[in-house]
Amino acid sequence: MPPIEQQITFLYTTQLAESAHFYEAVMGFRLVRDQGTCRIYQVQGDAYLGICQREDALVDQERRTLIFTLVTPDVDGWYEHLGARGVSFDKPPEVNPRYNIYHCFLRDPNGYLIEIQRFLD
Repeated sequence: MPPIEQQITFLYTTQLAESAHFYEAVMGFRLVRDQGTCRIYQVQGDAYLGICQREDALVDQERRTLIFTLVTPDVDGWYEHLGARGVSFDKPPEVNPRYNIYHCFLRDPNGYLIEIQRFLD
């Protein structure tokens, strides 16, 4: 199989400036490429998140099915870190016995669901 060197998840927004502020100032991701209407952030190592301005971006939060999951050993640390920056959470950290994880949920300015989780096994 040919090698894969990086991974990028792209999300669309109608409010690029608001999204850029959230992912840079609140989440603390480093901007690695500004393409004008798309901004690419390094999440960790070779994992990246792209935020792209699209006037036809889906705005109905009820139809958003994507979950952007960040895996960390310190879910509570992220919960406190983001809470101190004014982030509201959909769900505080809790154990999910079905998947054997500890996790919490929040939404970015576009309504995309972000999960912060730790595997318990």
